Amino acid sequence: MSENAMGSTMVEEQFSLGERALALARDFAAHKKKAGGMPTAWLEKTMWSLGLEVHQQQFSHTLPFPDESRERYLVRGTNVYGILRAPRAASTEALVLSTGCAPGPHNNQAVGLLLALASYFRGQIYWAKDIIFLVNEHDLLGMEAWLEAYHDVNITAVRSSGPLGRAGAIQAAISLELSSDVVTSFDVAVEGLNGQLPNLDLLNLFNAFCQKNGLLCTIQGKLQRSDWDSLPAYARSLQTLLLMVLAQASGRPRGEHGLFLRYRIEAVTLRGINSFRQYKYDMSTVGKTLEGMFRKLNNLLERLHQSYFFYLLPSLSRFVSIGVYMPAFGFLILVLILRALDLWMKLNKTDPGGSDQLSDSDHGPSTTEVGETPPAPPGAPSRLLLTLCPQAPRLLALVPPVLVCHAAGLALYYLPVLGQSVATQHFPVSEAEAVVLTLIAIYVAGMALPHSTHRVLGGPGSVAAARGWMVLKLLALLYLAAQLTALALLNFSLGFLLAVTMVPAAAATAPTGPRVLLALVLVLATPAVTLLLGIFLERELVEAPAAPGEGWQRFLGALGQGLLLHHLHGAFLCPLLALGTYPCWLLLWNVLFWD
Repeated sequence: MSENAMGSTMVEEQFSLGERALALARDFAAHKKKAGGMPTAWLEKTMWSLGLEVHQQQFSHTLPFPDESRERYLVRGTNVYGILRAPRAASTEALVLSTGCAPGPHNNQAVGLLLALASYFRGQIYWAKDIIFLVNEHDLLGMEAWLEAYHDVNITAVRSSGPLGRAGAIQAAISLELSSDVVTSFDVAVEGLNGQLPNLDLLNLFNAFCQKNGLLCTIQGKLQRSDWDSLPAYARSLQTLLLMVLAQASGRPRGEHGLFLRYRIEAVTLRGINSFRQYKYDMSTVGKTLEGMFRKLNNLLERLHQSYFFYLLPSLSRFVSIGVYMPAFGFLILVLILRALDLWMKLNKTDPGGSDQLSDSDHGPSTTEVGETPPAPPGAPSRLLLTLCPQAPRLLALVPPVLVCHAAGLALYYLPVLGQSVATQHFPVSEAEAVVLTLIAIYVAGMALPHSTHRVLGGPGSVAAARGWMVLKLLALLYLAAQLTALALLNFSLGFLLAVTMVPAAAATAPTGPRVLLALVLVLATPAVTLLLGIFLERELVEAPAAPGEGWQRFLGALGQGLLLHHLHGAFLCPLLALGTYPCWLLLWNVLFWD
């Protein structure tokens, strides 16, 4: 634990309202069933009776296309929250305990425990921060609406009611998911929107109190083995690490806590698991763990900042810091830089006689086959431009591939959502299916674009036709290196997965050599295939292998959910792949079929 204010678990937890939490959960379930949704009136009445300052927020949002997985298009809901004002401070800082109101029996016990904790906290006098008890509707949509209204911003165009009752600046948040009267373990989710991670101290705090109260805690659904120095333990840690990499690379929040991280609020989601393990823990034990965490967070004098924000977790007790994994990524980028430097040197190589020529096994016709190119006089423009473009029109040979590839990326980004109504009029598909199928059609069509514009503009046998592919590949390599480097600083897992798949293919791509083999390697390196293989890998790691048909359906669902995540919450994975990575891959595809 790096933060001194949270460096010890020496607090005496006294929460003993486990039975009351279960009674409140039963009342909540009954009123939810009677109301057919969020029992707003009952929640407000109950929070008022507990001595909280109660507010509600109504919100609505129209999705860009129907979400068939949850069967919703026009979403309307209500968030209810109560504020426990700190008796020893002036409402300058706050903590949040939240849970969602989900259909059916899901999360009823979480709401009951939240209300029981509010009742217990109300009787304590040591709070130096306001505590907000939030029950939100419609999972991430409700949480997004509440956070935007609380911070007085409008990022996703969600419509909500007037100004909210405010507490202090939120320092930390815990989202609770609990659907049974007893639990056998707690699973913690850390991945947020766009792969953001909370400060490692918050995770260490949860782990410390779980150990103190004897609770089993897991991450990625994996329990750390006791024989940590054995081969099976290393294999378990590798599975956990790969699952975290895949989850972070997706950019999708693994819980409602993921939206807090955008506002620089450290947050995690705690999920109660009731499995077939022998030891069971009641609500009192779970409540004591949460009480201890909030009492430690109450001691904070500043925002959590002393521990790591960039890390990978093979288990809850060990982590891999950015200083360990970043050099490996740097070596992958170094491959692109060295290959680009090699191309640059070949393009500028001059023989003793003064005429430019290529001495590589995959070179094109030399300038002496087309006509003598006079040596550049002192003070003239770059020798590379004179070599490639002895005539100005030959510069145009490289413009069409770049423009066409980026136009395909723009079409991939805009047309699926804008053209859904046209697709549903001409084909017997739903709007959601039309969006996904249009996305796939544009993606595949980009591979069939004409690759002979350089021969039309430069003429057959021209210097531009001979050496243009080298300049185009040089541009593509530098473009890819810049993208991956910037991406690794925002979402390392996504940048690493793209680098592992695309760097070898990019370095080997050339219009000479075994073209069929190179084309197969390049197709396997495309982001869409990487997503499909990642889905199958994730199912293997969770020990629930997917058949080809199931994997394909999950792939289609991931495409639709990725688009919704971008339009609803501002995830950058969709525009990154459509406007950056896909055009860069098409440039390499043009290089392969240059001849």
